Amino acid sequence: MDNRIKELTDMTKKKFGLAHYYLERYTINRHVTLSGETVYTLTMEWLPNHTEKPEDDTNPEGAAVIEMNVHSRKFVSAIFVMDKTFAENGICFAGLGKDAMINWMEKETGLMYGNQLALHKEEEGRLLFKTVMDDGIEISPSGYVEIKYNEAGELTFFTVHGQFPSNALIRKESYTLSFDKVENIAKEQLKLIEFPSYEQEKRVPVYVVEEVFITNSQMTTLPFEVGDGSSYLNMDQTVYFDNTVKNPIEIKEINWTEEVTAEQAFVQEPSPDAYPITKNEQEKCIQAVKDLLLQEYPDDSGNWILKTLHRDKGYIYAILRTNQLDKQVFQRKLTVIIDAASCRAVNYVDNKSMLDMFDQFQAAEKPVIDKEEAYQKLKTLYELKPYYVYDFEQKQYILCGKIDCQYGVHASSGEVIALNEV
Repeated sequence: MDNRIKELTDMTKKKFGLAHYYLERYTINRHVTLSGETVYTLTMEWLPNHTEKPEDDTNPEGAAVIEMNVHSRKFVSAIFVMDKTFAENGICFAGLGKDAMINWMEKETGLMYGNQLALHKEEEGRLLFKTVMDDGIEISPSGYVEIKYNEAGELTFFTVHGQFPSNALIRKESYTLSFDKVENIAKEQLKLIEFPSYEQEKRVPVYVVEEVFITNSQMTTLPFEVGDGSSYLNMDQTVYFDNTVKNPIEIKEINWTEEVTAEQAFVQEPSPDAYPITKNEQEKCIQAVKDLLLQEYPDDSGNWILKTLHRDKGYIYAILRTNQLDKQVFQRKLTVIIDAASCRAVNYVDNKSMLDMFDQFQAAEKPVIDKEEAYQKLKTLYELKPYYVYDFEQKQYILCGKIDCQYGVHASSGEVIALNEV
């Protein structure tokens, strides 16, 4: 074991009271933040001394899986399996009030309560915090911090996940949106969707509001479905191909893990995922998508829209959606996996098999009300809430309003229903 790694594991063992545990294994991982920074983390699996690693490679009850940032030495997560801990003189909240626990959280994460985090949910044995800016406005993509503890007050779960942007990434401005200003967009977001009812094995037609972000300054929309990496490119182009572009594709097994060395971590080597996808790579990726579609879906020229490209662990992922949208709540999606070095497609994932099971469901009843009637029923239930949303083109968070609604209208009865009950 590298001496630098040993120092981190020793620190972990002492902090979390793991005297009765042994280190089963560790891995070094890396990811790229929205700002393009490569972050290296050390993940450690600690097993109680009285247990052995199960043959199925799962962790036994009481095992501790702990991840820390290699450079800041701050802990990203600490999870005790099945909420069982054998820690001794570890982290314990017994006798501490909520304020003291918040102080502990601030010291652990370096995040400030009230300025960067707000308490989102408080339950017995659990605190959940969400990212907010100092004006109380939430962000998207978001971040959260979660703490769980048992009846003895011992820590059983701690995680820091997602985005916690600095003020430098936030473009501040006064929020000026109102529902009257965006009503035309709000009305457009009302869609007739068929929800699958697993209990009844039938499709239920419901008018629902499709979430969307509207920019505060331009009143234009931002896509709701985005990732949390720095290399996402919005493409939005229909893919056409003919028989003259065929390059045989060899389908290969994808290596979902990335081998990262201690040396790479400690010298903070930038991840290949941190580099933007160049114009030349974009053109090659489009050709790779065409080649795969021609081989696997030869009759689908013009049927797919290339939505985004993004890097991940040595691959470039092309996300496609069919342009033949139907009323299903789950839409057809195709992910083409492209080797970043050669820009050749090597595999793909199609969600068609998941969607096919809904074909067995009883067809939805015919609507008895139209979109205008449904809109009038839902109009007062719409939500318009300010958010700072990351714009991948401007590389910063911009102020938006999020249109959403927790209710829908049952199209065959006209009844207003809560969507969580559909």
